[in-house]
Amino acid sequence: MANEVNTTTENEVVRENKLTFEDQVIKKIAGIASNEVTGILSMSGGFMSGLTDRLRSSEDITKGIGAEVGERQVALDLKVIVEYGKNIPSIFQETVAKIKKSISDMTGLEVVEVNMHVEDVMTRAEFEAKNKSNNEQEEKSRELQ
Repeated sequence: MANEVNTTTENEVVRENKLTFEDQVIKKIAGIASNEVTGILSMSGGFMSGLTDRLRSSEDITKGIGAEVGERQVALDLKVIVEYGKNIPSIFQETVAKIKKSISDMTGLEVVEVNMHVEDVMTRAEFEAKNKSNNEQEEKSRELQ
């Protein structure tokens, strides 16, 4: 969460400069990196997240991502929906690699743990049909307001 730089002046006054990151920033970086992985259809936030997504006009990129951000290290928990027929261990390895690289490159923090929980497996057609149905319900809700 913080990168520290100690600065010493002629009078030997030590000042600490700190760079910190909100958990939301780390979750957003992880979400964007995860979206680049073929085979992950969506991050899944569970039942309550689905309800709140229907009330919002756009999907939250941080949905389904939990982050513990320390001063120099990050641990992440991901909940995902994976495309049927894809090799899930390969998807996991690619996801971990992309997240670690993105977070390290952008923040300098070390990702020490990534846990991925597969909440569902769907064909791409099934996933797109479900999304279309959810979008239609969302539009009807807006019309009623």
